[in-house]
Amino acid sequence: MSDRPNLLFIVTDQQFAGAMSCAGNSDLHTPAMDRLAETGVRFERAYCPQPLCAPCRASFMTGFMPHQTGIISNGGEMREDLRTRGMGNLLRAGGYACAYAGKWHVPSVTMEGFGYQVLLSGNDDAGVPLKCLEFLKERPEEPFFLVASFINPHDICQVARNQPLPQGEVADAPIEECPSLPQNFAIPPFAPDALEFLRRASNRVYPTTEYNDEDWRHLRQLYYRLCEKVDSEIGVLLDGLRELGLEEDTVVIFVSDHGDGHGAHHWNQKTALWEECIHIPFIVSQKGTTQAGGVDESHLVSLGLDLVPTLCDYAGVDVPEDLAGASVRALAEGRAPSDWRNELVVETQLGLGSGPGGDMIARALVTEQHKYSVYPIGRYREQLVNLETDSGEMVNLAVDAKYRDVLDDHRKRLLAWCEETEDPFRRFCVR
Repeated sequence: MSDRPNLLFIVTDQQFAGAMSCAGNSDLHTPAMDRLAETGVRFERAYCPQPLCAPCRASFMTGFMPHQTGIISNGGEMREDLRTRGMGNLLRAGGYACAYAGKWHVPSVTMEGFGYQVLLSGNDDAGVPLKCLEFLKERPEEPFFLVASFINPHDICQVARNQPLPQGEVADAPIEECPSLPQNFAIPPFAPDALEFLRRASNRVYPTTEYNDEDWRHLRQLYYRLCEKVDSEIGVLLDGLRELGLEEDTVVIFVSDHGDGHGAHHWNQKTALWEECIHIPFIVSQKGTTQAGGVDESHLVSLGLDLVPTLCDYAGVDVPEDLAGASVRALAEGRAPSDWRNELVVETQLGLGSGPGGDMIARALVTEQHKYSVYPIGRYREQLVNLETDSGEMVNLAVDAKYRDVLDDHRKRLLAWCEETEDPFRRFCVR
């Protein structure tokens, strides 16, 4: 086997970390994702850089945070000097055949401009594995870097906006067959006013303000069926990889760009800083090489910062010196690195572009035990939760004087990060 493996990057859209059966969720069955977890390592503390499609994709394609790329909403212009620095460009220069199939959604840059041979563009999930397998059957002489980008379970947005799903995509079920409401379904005491403002100001995006319990359960049912649907497409691709004899020579990295509210705190879709929106699946698998069935529950992984360094590590390509991320390869192969970050930041812009809340930016600082979130306006704009004891985020410790020292520490750490990265959110930091 070559010391420069093939690289297959699989990305779904809007799938939160717990929406896999390998994560212990009995409300759905995801055999393809489970297969990757069985031969690789599932990173339990992985986060997106921003819970919205375009900012997240521009971030993980370049290795920079959204405020650094210039893409902080679903539109915008990427920073000029980054337009030829995508991960496809880096790996192509390193001798890899680079190809892309499926959803793109990186504003102001094309797939070709980022170094890819375009196999398929657009949101055709069924076509993604077929086009990828056609590419693999041609067997380029050099190692390949192949991106398979799927749209689902993003189509849940259409359900939440009272729009029909494509005919025959998935079927609803009787209420007795729908999942229960989540344990953190209630809006907790001292929740940020900014989120309630956004939800009520944008009824087109958040018509769920009028949902009853049955509506929420049906939404959760359809979401899980969309997850299973995309899993079946991923299964076609993985089966083909095995049949072509490429499984052991290929590192597969599986992620989603961001999560989905899924009814937690009465929230649907994305943009908020709740765990369901920002906590994502992240699996690294190479059969026979990665730690089989591993679950890493301690290392904080940033999709936006760490994907490019990880790919470069496997490809034997130098990581650009100005990137702040780190490769997870050693962790996936059971080798503990000498040091690792003890915090990461998730950015967001509330609202979708120019709509209500579109200019309201917010930040979350995730540390080893806590998460500190700050919204720009309203009461209770500071949120502090203990993720070890309150993973559902139901108790806001920021209002409890007993946690003043913890709160002050996180205030200082977020401000320091904003100043170091020249993040404009620093003006909203609490000092």
